[in-house]
Amino acid sequence: MNGPGCEHADQALLSSHSASQPVARSPLAFGSLRLKTRFLLSPLAGFTNLPFRRMIRRVGGIGLCTTDLINARSLLNRRFKAMELVQTCPEDTPLSIQIFGTEPDYLADAARLLESEFELDSIDINMGCPVDKVAGLGAGAALMRQSGNAIRLVQNVVAAVSLPVTVKMRLGWDQHSLTAPDLARAFQEVGVAAIAIHGRTREQGFSGSVDLDGIRAVVDAVDSIPVIGNGDILDVEDAATMFAETGCDGISIGRGALTNPWIFRQLMQWERTGHWDSTPGVDQRLELLLEQLDYLIQQKGEIKAIVGFRKMVHWYLKSMGVRRVLRHRFQQLSTRKEFDLAIQCVREECHKTQCRALTTADAVVPVPQGPNAHW
Repeated sequence: MNGPGCEHADQALLSSHSASQPVARSPLAFGSLRLKTRFLLSPLAGFTNLPFRRMIRRVGGIGLCTTDLINARSLLNRRFKAMELVQTCPEDTPLSIQIFGTEPDYLADAARLLESEFELDSIDINMGCPVDKVAGLGAGAALMRQSGNAIRLVQNVVAAVSLPVTVKMRLGWDQHSLTAPDLARAFQEVGVAAIAIHGRTREQGFSGSVDLDGIRAVVDAVDSIPVIGNGDILDVEDAATMFAETGCDGISIGRGALTNPWIFRQLMQWERTGHWDSTPGVDQRLELLLEQLDYLIQQKGEIKAIVGFRKMVHWYLKSMGVRRVLRHRFQQLSTRKEFDLAIQCVREECHKTQCRALTTADAVVPVPQGPNAHW
């Protein structure tokens, strides 16, 4: 499906960027699910929704997208928020739906419901979310210190469905309990199709640097399933380092995709040729922003979409160096016509002041800052 900005993004000239190519690998597969690339979109609550996934797929290079995490109980009760999060469309494929919870039976029932009623290709179990409203209830990253329950939970879900089941987790609860390698080995034994590992502990939150040695330990712990590396991948060079130092089979990107939606296409180009296109500038970024808004309007209607898009547009524009007074204008809008006029003002100012294009170095993604204890 074509969308706004397609022609501009496709006209980007091949840049002089280059990096060592990854070692030749067999195609990435999660059980019976074979992926076109080894580059995956990580779930990031509030951001990697259906409109964002549609946009990122249209740009190209993505192997698999995963939904925001969904509470298994809420899904079984068909609560509005859960049902909204599982919405998809024909071009939103291949797709993994991520669920979380603490009770093995509820997770298994939720997996059965997904397989029987929804269009998806894989089920992912969240064992990495560090926030209190998830981990504080014993789910998400809290399962990293409940090995027995974590293994039972995963085993129940694997037994409940024929779809590939994957697990995303962190290195452990803290530096004193790095349980990921042992859990990965146990999950392999009960039949998971892949492991995704974020190279930080729950205690770290998003502070510090990703621990590549920790990811390598998970890679070394299993021998028959792929391991997907995650964390601090903001450009092609970061991905090359992740592959080289961890030996992972694929890469999952969250914040890096928000700051640079072209990253998956750049990674695909790099893997195939050793070179990749430069990241397009302000005009192309604004066109992708409008494309995402159009998809959101299709999903929610004009007023709800524009109000719901305020958080996203704020950090889009802040990352581009747009003045606060212009950013604030978007917090008052309620119609698409008003939105288009405000975007035109941004475009004109950027052309006059040579507003910088979005870069990974200075882009700001509004995730909790610092160690988890300070959230």
